Amino acid sequence: MVSITVWADYQADISTITPEIKQRMIKGNSYRKGCPVGLDDLRYLRLTHKNFSGKEQWGELIVHREVADELVKIFEALYKADYPIYRMRLVSDYNGNDWQSIEADNTSAFNCRRATGSRNWSRHSYGKAIDINPIENPYISRSGHISHKASLVYRKRMHRNDSAADRAVLLPEDRAVKIFKEYGWQWGGDWSGVKDYQHFQK
Repeated sequence: MVSITVWADYQADISTITPEIKQRMIKGNSYRKGCPVGLDDLRYLRLTHKNFSGKEQWGELIVHREVADELVKIFEALYKADYPIYRMRLVSDYNGNDWQSIEADNTSAFNCRRATGSRNWSRHSYGKAIDINPIENPYISRSGHISHKASLVYRKRMHRNDSAADRAVLLPEDRAVKIFKEYGWQWGGDWSGVKDYQHFQK
């Protein structure tokens, strides 16, 4: 199954998990036996976005089928708002390693893993969470620790200039944050104690 959506320059398509994508997921350690959601409930998204150079490029995500259509609309709105995304590749390309994906400033969604600091499944394991521009939008622990050195400059949450990296920073009143909330997604930047500025979940 493939559905294709085109709005002006923005393009997106949704498909079921093909045998080829399944093998990428298994080989890339993002899916395995015992995950809390089956492959039949996941969808593969290809969509265009604007990168930090201002150029249009294709990205890919795996998400739960229940949120696939609305995520296509969310990313259309982000595209029209000129919100830049550094890169968008499956976490399987980073061997399912969340650390490596973040180090690459990679925007990603599905990954069968436990929540940070917990034995419970992450919302990413259900395909109902997305981490966006994680270097510019770091996870900050209760003690204020930031694990990724490139993110340290973004500890103080503010816009400083009009560079792509600066516009990628997510603040409460930013259009990008509001777009997700309009569709009922929760933002990790609103959490008390821990702050996960990259994280949106349904």
